[in-house]
Amino acid sequence: MRGRGTYVMTPYLTCSTPLEPGAELDLFCLPCAGGGASAYARWQERLDANGSGVRVLPIRLPGREERAHEPRFAELDALVADLDEHLDEVFTRPYVLYGHSMGAFIAHALALARQRRGAPLQRALVLSSHRAPHVRPSRILDPDADDETLAASLADLGGIPWELARRSRFRAAYMPLVRDDLRLCAEWVEPTGIEPLRVPLHLFTGVDDYLVPLPKMAAWRAHGGRGSELRTMPGGHFFVRSHADELLGRLAEVVARYRTSGAATT
Repeated sequence: MRGRGTYVMTPYLTCSTPLEPGAELDLFCLPCAGGGASAYARWQERLDANGSGVRVLPIRLPGREERAHEPRFAELDALVADLDEHLDEVFTRPYVLYGHSMGAFIAHALALARQRRGAPLQRALVLSSHRAPHVRPSRILDPDADDETLAASLADLGGIPWELARRSRFRAAYMPLVRDDLRLCAEWVEPTGIEPLRVPLHLFTGVDDYLVPLPKMAAWRAHGGRGSELRTMPGGHFFVRSHADELLGRLAEVVARYRTSGAATT
């Protein structure tokens, strides 16, 4: 349900998200595997400092943080259908979708589902650090690995501190979430089955990311029917944390192009 200047009554957003003065565009943000909406807690402040003119709306997925009591989705299609149903009314303002790692995979799937049914689309799709859907998944983060091995792989990538990865109680509590999220993004499509999106793609990748090296990120270009841009960033898979200021500066430049560029794509 939509209120005046706020979006309410959907578990995927905070109960009351004010419409910032001068915010001409909404930026919906989806988290990485094992992550949550809190990853974007400071993005509004930082993007405001860059004069972006956007409202940041972190998406809260079930089974984590404030929604930890809710069951997680086991199938990507089911999650996308639920997101589409709950967020359809809030996608009436001009918007951009952003996703990092798992969030990129979900954001693309959501955009594709909305395109297929003729719903209003985002003005652009911004993706970072995930393979394109027609690229086979890596086994570096193997959801079938035991907790200790999976935690070590995640720590190697910079996803969690090594201090936590070595704690058995932490692994027992956290690895099931990571494992479920990884399985959610295990889908793969034949290259002949690619459906290009009717929106521009903006792609970000870390130069030292061995989980999603440059060719796997560049492969997204085949999914951009309205063109794409690929930018490399310093850092590895989690450059969104280690080089957040640089990323947000570049992201502010990207979203500025879409604040007053006409109606959302359909």
